[in-house]
Amino acid sequence: MNVLIVGGGAREHALAWKIALSPKINKLYVAPGNAGTGGIATNIPLKPTDIEQLFNTAKQLNIDITIIGPEVPLSLGIVDYFEKGGLKVFGPSAIAAKIESSKVFSKYIMQKYSIPCSEGQSFSEPQKAIEYVKNQSIPIVIKADGLAAGKGVIIAETHEQAIKAISDIMEMRVFGTAGEQLIIEEFLTGKEVSLLAFTDGTTIKPMVPACDYKRIFDNDMGLNTGGMGSYSPPSFFDENLISQVMDDIIEPTIKGLSSEGIQYKGVLYTGLIMHNNKPKVLEFNARFGDPEIQTIIPRLKTDLLDIVSAVINENLADIEIDWDTDSCVGVVMSSGGYPGKYETGYAITGLDKLDNDIIVFHAGTRMGDNAETVTDGGRVLTVTSSGKTIKDAREHVYNNIDKINFKDCHYRKDIALREVI
Repeated sequence: MNVLIVGGGAREHALAWKIALSPKINKLYVAPGNAGTGGIATNIPLKPTDIEQLFNTAKQLNIDITIIGPEVPLSLGIVDYFEKGGLKVFGPSAIAAKIESSKVFSKYIMQKYSIPCSEGQSFSEPQKAIEYVKNQSIPIVIKADGLAAGKGVIIAETHEQAIKAISDIMEMRVFGTAGEQLIIEEFLTGKEVSLLAFTDGTTIKPMVPACDYKRIFDNDMGLNTGGMGSYSPPSFFDENLISQVMDDIIEPTIKGLSSEGIQYKGVLYTGLIMHNNKPKVLEFNARFGDPEIQTIIPRLKTDLLDIVSAVINENLADIEIDWDTDSCVGVVMSSGGYPGKYETGYAITGLDKLDNDIIVFHAGTRMGDNAETVTDGGRVLTVTSSGKTIKDAREHVYNNIDKINFKDCHYRKDIALREVI
């Protein structure tokens, strides 16, 4: 089979790495890819949002299946465009992807179908939102409705901060059109965990759970990022909880969407918080999570291409999905200054010095003029290791990560630490 993966981050490198292992693969392409994907596939210099050109390229290359990585092309209808043109594609339609691209829509689905989540209301007028928030307990959560590259959620510690967040989102439009509406929610506390699931619209099969780390610094300090590391599995989230989330959250969500006339196919990412020891939804995403997938994919024993094909062909019920019992830990190396301003173009050294069983998934990298790997983004690499226990996997990552270097590199030292102390 000829496969095209759309995207250029560590998520797409992880997907490409797994699919490259399939005996069914003929030619593998990634658009635009990075220095890592370039070692196992052919990179195509196209933006993930250039839907028409991606479609034309898929036609020209006789692509059998296209897998969509990022959320933006999904929200723009890349799946609808490909399917209309007769090409097989993995991911939800634009209207199904609203579960991620519109927090107002997502909250509507959760409230209508009694899916456990935080209490909240949506607003399209800033003054009404301000009047509402004045009467709410603090801290409180303010969320821009649309996609904001992971930066559209503000936890306000004071009423003044909440009012400023509303003004910034709806009046100053710091997140552009994503701020035309917003959600105001109660603040929930507890351990967070991600549970992703494959679905063909009818059958739903969960992946193994994972935990990610969103803050830039140790001890969950500093600004939110796209994710600074992850591990799988978390000890506090057992098979009983997986079944509970499937029964109370994921299955009702897919069925609820179906009741709205929306068939959801692809991956549903459920971000959860164990509030008072009960799982509640923090967010839904319409695709594989990053960095979670970098510690989930290495545990997948089943051919990913078989699963993807089964989802597209709506016969997921016929596929058994097997997972390795080993644990996996991934630590993200970022550019200095991220998630704020940072420089790129720095040479990365030490990638050839790592133990053989260390897997490095590239994100913000490219090949430099002298055929060396250089930095090309905020999150640069995810360094991963598997082990019999989280402790083993964690130690192996941190014993190797210092062998990698680039100017002003940064990484957290506490990924998965809570599992071993």
